[in-house]
Amino acid sequence: MTHPYHNSPAVTPVDHAADDVVSFETDPDPSSTTHCSTPYKGASRLVQYALMIDAGSTGSRIHIYKFNNCGPSAVYEYETFKMTQPGLASYSGRPEDAARSLDVLLNEALRVVPESLRKCTPVAVKATAGLRLVPGSQSADILEAVKNRLHMAYPFPLQDEGGVVIMDGKDEGVYAWITANYLLNTILPDTPRDTPTYAVLDLGGASTQIVFEPTFSKPDSSLVEGEHKYDLKFGGKTHVLYQHSYLGYGLMRARQHVHRLVDFMASLRPTSGAFNITGNPCLAKGMRRVVEIQDERSGQRRNVTMDGEEIGGFEACNRIVQLVMAKDAYVDFRDSAMDLV
Repeated sequence: MTHPYHNSPAVTPVDHAADDVVSFETDPDPSSTTHCSTPYKGASRLVQYALMIDAGSTGSRIHIYKFNNCGPSAVYEYETFKMTQPGLASYSGRPEDAARSLDVLLNEALRVVPESLRKCTPVAVKATAGLRLVPGSQSADILEAVKNRLHMAYPFPLQDEGGVVIMDGKDEGVYAWITANYLLNTILPDTPRDTPTYAVLDLGGASTQIVFEPTFSKPDSSLVEGEHKYDLKFGGKTHVLYQHSYLGYGLMRARQHVHRLVDFMASLRPTSGAFNITGNPCLAKGMRRVVEIQDERSGQRRNVTMDGEEIGGFEACNRIVQLVMAKDAYVDFRDSAMDLV
């Protein structure tokens, strides 16, 4: 099996933004288009918008997309982007506050989308790994509050099912794959069938995903069945993808694992000096910072001062990361060590 990003011919991205209309700020008429004067046969509107709110672990982001219907399929013109922090998961136990945190994003949509098109501009809220890690019913309470606020305060239509959801890890990666390959012109309806697609490595805050379309040296070979296999129909074609989501291995979550392991290892050693400073090899030498440690069992949080001291460096940090990557073995080790302390 070979990966599509090895020895693949370069694909020239499509220039979707003709006539120098590349943003809302340069658009002479957001309710119209410079690409044509009448919609393609069968299209009901010349221009349409779509709103996607990506509720990630570190923050929430809105993507406001403008499309035109000059051709047989909707053509992307430009995107307006805005982000707010923190993410919905930070409002655990405060669902109404979580819902209101998205107001700054939805108000941006009100600014960009012409009033005449708002009632036909769909909105979706897709939460990712950060909210998947929120315990109990608290994540469901946040989603329900977001849904109610959208219905009550904003004119954009929301699907009753699937409009505000926590995405499955496999869908999260596949949607990133679709976005990248759509913009690179490898999966459009008029793209030649033998055009190679691009692999996607999606590094989020709480999870990371890998997705690619495998190719085989033997024509009768195929991807074996399993949770890793994803059959996608897009642009009138079927793509068989390999996908996997690593929950807990996003950038921020992995950093938390590193800090927790360093703190635990320090607890096994006698404290020395007048100040309770924990040496952390994953900090640069001479760097000191206060990090928050959350106990996995009790959920209690406390601040720990960590310092790169003279031990900070790649090799020492890499040994810590290797233990974190073997997370299950690390948990067993921790439990055994705790019995000895």
